[in-house]
Parts: sequence; C-alpha cells; structure tokens
Amino acid sequence: MSEAHPSELLRWIPALPLASAVLHGLWLALVRRPFSRGLVIALSCGAVIAAFGVSCLAFVELIRLPEAERALADGLFTWIGSDNFSAEAAFRLDALSAVMILVVTGVGSLIHVYSIGYMDDDHREDRGFQRFFCYLNLFTFAMLVLVLADNLVFTFLGWEGVGLCSYLLIGFWYSDRFYAYCGSKAFIVNRIGDFGFLVGTFLLFWSLADAGHPTLAFHEIHAAFPAIADATVRLPDWLSFLPGAPDWKLTTVIGLCFFLGAVGKSAQIPLYVWLPDAMAGPTPVSALIHAATMVTAGVYLVCRLGFLYDAAPGAAATVAWVGAATALFAATIALVQTDIKKVLAYSTVSQLGYMFLAAGCGAYSAAIFHVVTHAFFKALLFLGAGAVILAMHHEQDLTKYGGLRRHIPRVHLVLLAGVIGISAIPYVSAGFFSKDEILLSAFLAEHVPANRWLHAIGVVTGGLTAFYMFRLLFLTFYGQERATRETLGQVHEPGAVVMAPLYVLAVLSLVGGYLGPSEAFVPIEDANSFGNFLAPVFAHAGHGQGAHPVTHATERWMAAGATAVAAIGILLAAWLYVGRPELPARIAASARGAYRALANKYWIDELYDAAIVRPLVAFSDAVLYRGIDAGLIDGAAVNGPARAVRALASGGLKYLQSGLAQGYLVLMVLGSALLLGWLVR
Repeated sequence: MSEAHPSELLRWIPALPLASAVLHGLWLALVRRPFSRGLVIALSCGAVIAAFGVSCLAFVELIRLPEAERALADGLFTWIGSDNFSAEAAFRLDALSAVMILVVTGVGSLIHVYSIGYMDDDHREDRGFQRFFCYLNLFTFAMLVLVLADNLVFTFLGWEGVGLCSYLLIGFWYSDRFYAYCGSKAFIVNRIGDFGFLVGTFLLFWSLADAGHPTLAFHEIHAAFPAIADATVRLPDWLSFLPGAPDWKLTTVIGLCFFLGAVGKSAQIPLYVWLPDAMAGPTPVSALIHAATMVTAGVYLVCRLGFLYDAAPGAAATVAWVGAATALFAATIALVQTDIKKVLAYSTVSQLGYMFLAAGCGAYSAAIFHVVTHAFFKALLFLGAGAVILAMHHEQDLTKYGGLRRHIPRVHLVLLAGVIGISAIPYVSAGFFSKDEILLSAFLAEHVPANRWLHAIGVVTGGLTAFYMFRLLFLTFYGQERATRETLGQVHEPGAVVMAPLYVLAVLSLVGGYLGPSEAFVPIEDANSFGNFLAPVFAHAGHGQGAHPVTHATERWMAAGATAVAAIGILLAAWLYVGRPELPARIAASARGAYRALANKYWIDELYDAAIVRPLVAFSDAVLYRGIDAGLIDGAAVNGPARAVRALASGGLKYLQSGLAQGYLVLMVLGSALLLGWLVR
C-alpha cells in the first residue's frame, strides 16, 4: 500500500463546524445571552457549507492522483503515546472517506438550511435556537472525525461524539419528560454497542502487537493483517454449543465485536429499539441522524474493516443474516404505523438492513452506494414529512391527514419524488440502482450460507417498502380530507428556505442512482463509475459480482422480478387506500391478532422493559442503592463511625462533665498531686 500524500486541507473539514459549535457554546455558557438569529444562521450554516466546499476541493485533489496512490493524509499531533502504542490525531482521505464526507457535509448543509425555517417558531427562553444549531454543528464535526480518522482510537472519538450529540438533539425539548427519556434511551442502548467496539479494538491491537505489528492505523492494520489472519482462539466451555466450537478464528471474534458496535449505531436487531424513539427530536434531527450521519457509522465501520470480514466468513455471514432479518422485520412493523415519522423511522431500520446484507456478502461498494442514495431520498422524506407537520400545526397522525395535495401541492411533489426514490422504480429512482446491486450480490454470494434465501428476503422487503411508502403518500395527500375545517383553513405551503433543500434532494432522489448504474441498464462500458472509484479501497474483496459474473440479460430479468414485486406493493396500496379506503379497517378487524402485533411493534420494547429494564432497576435499587450505597458506604463506612463517636460521647464522656465547680477543683488537685508524685518518683 502506497504512502498517502500530505494535505492540510483535511483538518479544515471538521475544524469549521467545530469552531462554530465552540463559539456558540462558549458564548451561551459565559455570556448567557443568545446571538441574533441572523448571526447564528451565518455561523452555523456557513461553517457546514464551507466544510462542503473544502470537501469538494479535497475530493478534486484526490482524484487528480494516480489510482494506485489515491490517499491524502494530514497528521496533527500524537494524541496518545505509551511504550509500543501510539494513536495519532490524524486524518486520512481515500475513496471511501471521500464519499462519506461529501454525503455528510452536502446533505448536512441542506438540513442546516432547512432547519432555519423549521426552527423559526422556537422562541422559548432557554436560547433554544442557538443551542440547536450548536448541537447540529457539533454533530457534524463528530461524524466527520469518525469517517476521516486515520486510526481506530481517533475513530472512536467521533463514534462517541455522535452518540453524545444524538442524546442532546433527541432530547432537545427536554422539558417534556418523554423526549428526555428518548434521548437517554438512545444514549444507553448505544453504550452496549460501544462495549463491543472497545473489546474489538483491544483484541485487534493485542493480536497485532503479539505478531510484532503494534498498530491501530487502518492502512497499517491492513498491511499487517496477514500475520493474524489464520490465528485461532479457544472458546470457553459454556460456549461449546456455538458452531465450530471450541476453536474459532480470532478474526471471527474480532469481527463480531466490531459488528456489535455497528449494530448499536446502525440500529440492527436486537439494538434497533432506540432509533424509532429518536423521532422525539425536531424533524431536521431525524433527517440528520437517519440519513447522513449517525446510523451510517456502523455500515462505514464494517466496510472500512472489510479485509477483516473477508478473513472471517462466520462473522460476515452473521452480518448478512442480521441485516436481512432486520430489513424484513422493520418493514413489517412499518406497514401499519400511523405516525408519519415512525413509518420513516422503521423504514430507516429496514434500509440499513439492506446495507448490512450487502456488506456481509462482500459487496462493500454496493453497501456504500446504498448509503449515498439512501441519504438522498431519506433526507428528502424526513424533511418533506417535516413540511407536512409544519403545515398541519405539528400533527403527525396519518389518519388525520388526507387530501392535502390540494393544499400543499409542492410538498406533495417532492415527497412523491422521495417515495419513488425509495421504492426502486426502474430508471427514475436512485434506490433502483443501489438495491439492484445489493440483491444481485446476495444472489451471487455462494460463500454465505443460504444466500438465495437472503436474496428472496431482499425482494420481499422491497415489495413491503413500496407498499408502506405509497400507503404513507396516499394517506397524506389523497382521498378524503380528515382534518378539521379549521386546521385545513390554516394549511399553507412552507417558505422558500424550507422548500429549496427539498427541491435539491428531490432531484438527487430521482437521478442520484446514475452515479453508478450497472452496465446491464446503461449501455456504456464501465458505467458503474461509483464502484470503479471505490475499487482500490475494496480490492481485497474476493467475492461478489465481480467474482461470479452473470449475463446482463440475467441481471435484467432479476431486476424485473424485483420490480414486479414492488409494483404489486404499489398497486395494493393504491387499491386499499385510494380505491377502497374502507378495506384496511376491515382487514385489521378480521386479522386482529396480527394487526395488534404489528401496531405494537411485536411488543419488543415491553419485552425488554420486563426482562431487562425493570429487573435491573429493581436490582439497582435493592442491592446497589439500598444495600451498598445507602447501607454499606453511607450507613457503615460514613455514618457508622459517626454513630460510634456519638454513642461514646453520650454514653460515657458526658458523665465526666457534671457542671459542678467543686468537682472540677477536686479533680484538678488530685491530678496535680498524681503528676507531681510521678515526677518526684
């Protein structure tokens, strides 16, 4: 692997949003009065837009280099140094991180601009407007550090940073107890995944150091990886039921640890429960978390460590199957949700499952391609939903919408573009090209057990996605008006500052897939420019489409089959929610058990609450608080000596103090006589 070319451009990409966040934070903490709204907007939006501009310059500098030398580096200082371990505060830009920074800063800039209009009516007395943009800037900084970091330790700094910012933004309206709870839930659930990340990092460094290569820099890990690729570890006896026990490849254990971290950040089974509750935050936060930043961090990590998963087929298969199961599971829940943001939240969980399905099959380029297209249409869907919520005076219940296309036609058109984008309509949606790559990779991944079932799950999930997204569209904009006459009389189109980002995202949702279409659909040699750009980063991948080619005709037939399933979903949604709107209620009544299970999200939250949360709270109260803290520490260690001294004083010493002067005089004389006698003797 060639050395990276030095470039001081990289440090400015995260530094600009950080500078804005620090300035906001210091001003609010020390002066305790907000900036004017114009200054807040100029600083916050200007910083992210400038970061996007610098990212574009760095991207141009990168692509000017020969393909074999495409890497830029910017070292700041040695952050941690001890014996044979060191972690640099350093940035490295290659094709993968270049794609990620363009998405984070590009889509993030649009979300910042949209936030100006969305948060305009926030006039509370807690300096909320400036605080909100401070958190957004800090979130952007943390995500940029995560994807630009040269090593795992620096990556973990950004990893924890986005977790902290998600807590601050989800619970932004902290005066509402439920919103504060949702922010805490996201923070706590992510700590479980972070434990896996840390253990994986420790194991990886320990094994490399033992092999004579003590490093955690990504490019150095890749170069030294053959030294540990075949190492094995012995599992403890209580894990003897696992496949392949008692000896597992070390890479499998490390890969599963890092995947646990990815499961937490990217909301996969079983740690997905925080993400639907993240809807408690303002809608721009939902767009930022769900589209451009936090939830893609796990996908990025797995793809960045793709060489590790290539050497750990067990871990890779786990990634693929967990992704497929999550995609199908979340899609079924989204079928019946009535909160417009909850539908989109479960859609995000499902689409992230698609990305992990591709990554587990070794199709890392396809996974990142779907990260990009998903950022376009999911940001559009959330921001478009926010425009509907604004128009309906913060009403989020789909059953109270209906017929809104006559009142907000421009919002209807941009949301239609987003629905088309996610539903994978051939040639006119970004999602079509990226989903086709994912489904094809699953079909060809013969190294993954039961890969044809993975392909089938992906196709069925695509049909469900088309159904619930068009259901959302029809319930919102078509059919009978279900809102009150007073509400409808006040519905109006959002202002230009809200609509402008939606127009940009609508175009990208329709044509963004042409960044890397398959040659099967575009008769141009090497049409998949996106995959070709990422190829040097993923040259290690030995599976996937490239290793098991199919004819273009076969690929087109497979895409036609997936499209037919999606078309069935669209037609079914049109029939149920436009043609026969009374049928859904009848179907729900006749299949009451299934409907209740879906509407209540399979009672997973209730199960976690009963099996984990309440027992932990009861144990903490009875043992940790009452037994150890209040009983042992406060009661015995602190109050115990105090009670003993008090008992000694009240039970014995107080009798020495009678208050009679004659008694004190006698004691003084006796004492003096005894002292004198002792001295004479």
